[in-house]
Amino acid sequence: MQHFAVRGNPRVGSVRAYVSKHGVRKASCTVLAAAAVLAPSVALAAPAAPGTYAYVANTGQDKVRVFDTATNALVTSIDTGAFSGPLQVAATRNGKKVYVTERDSGAVSAIDALTNTVVAEIPTGNGTPESVAISPDDSRAFVSVEGNALANRVVAINTATDAIVGTLETGADTLPNGLAVSPDGKRLYVAYRGAGVVAVIDSATMTLITKVDVGPSAPRKVAISPSGARVYVTENTSGEVSVIDTATNTVVVPIPVNQGLDGVKVSLDGKRVYVADRNNARVAVIDAATNSVVTSIPTSGDPAEMAVSPTGARLYVSHPNGAHAVSVIDLATNSVSATIDSPEGGLIGIDLGSVPGTSKVSCPAGSVLTGGGFGSTGPAPDQLVSRPVPGTNDWEVNGQNRTRDDVTLTPYAVCATP
Repeated sequence: MQHFAVRGNPRVGSVRAYVSKHGVRKASCTVLAAAAVLAPSVALAAPAAPGTYAYVANTGQDKVRVFDTATNALVTSIDTGAFSGPLQVAATRNGKKVYVTERDSGAVSAIDALTNTVVAEIPTGNGTPESVAISPDDSRAFVSVEGNALANRVVAINTATDAIVGTLETGADTLPNGLAVSPDGKRLYVAYRGAGVVAVIDSATMTLITKVDVGPSAPRKVAISPSGARVYVTENTSGEVSVIDTATNTVVVPIPVNQGLDGVKVSLDGKRVYVADRNNARVAVIDAATNSVVTSIPTSGDPAEMAVSPTGARLYVSHPNGAHAVSVIDLATNSVSATIDSPEGGLIGIDLGSVPGTSKVSCPAGSVLTGGGFGSTGPAPDQLVSRPVPGTNDWEVNGQNRTRDDVTLTPYAVCATP
């Protein structure tokens, strides 16, 4: 039996999957003249081109707008159905799904990010689905539901089946709103807007552990530091950000900012906290070491929700009202570096997702696949998969590059002939 390799070559017969920040941006194939080796075939994983996208809820238009962060251009608009009222958005870390709460329909839409289509509508019962957060392992989507005494709850959705697998009834007048999952996935922190507390929930059993009193100040949104040591809670009426020590479940300090606070995010290194100050049309920047506001970034409209880019270099800010739909902030300079426009205004929830990409190489007819691998010009991308394709003569490499510089992957297959 004769073994030979089919592989990419920078000069001839090359298959190169260019993994620019955050996905395989393109793949190319050159046919070889030599008869001994068949030019490898190339396939992308899905109709959605690999890359990093901003998914933004256009509430009044019943759509989720999808923008390519490489160009800031509108790629597509996903219809969530008449009178659905999409509100908040969360993308899975693997870049394959996006979950959207719907204010008017009372459901959660599950979107296939590879095809940009709604694949499931998940009813949450009476009440208004508000915020949504994804567990670190992508296995669960947690949703807060506001309503009357019978409707206040937090639900857990299995992302593999898109079925509700856990529910915590939070009680009358609690109005659960913003929520966030701890970095280890074990705890869920939920702001009870009507009760002035932050609930600490066991995410596995969906049972209440304790409540942290933040005062009668209508707590709104929640963010957790990368270490999991601190929880930051915006408070709408008091205009403060409460800092909770997760080891003791107590408020360390309230940080005065301004009334009308909304979204909150923490930088990837945990050193800065970004707060949407809607009344002043700015993003306030808090030093996490001193728990004080150190600067503010003016925006073109009232900021609502925010998302930090996978590299930590940019902050994307949605504007329900204003001259532009989304502001892109350069976090190195604390200034708006770009703006993104939408066909219609009223954009609220926002999150970023990195759609992965795949390239594959095939053994020639009459031969069989016996192995394979890949070559790389740099460090392997995140969530790298190098494997045979079941039932075929193909070897594929799947990569999602969230944080590193551009990487070139060259897959190869080891083939054998009798």
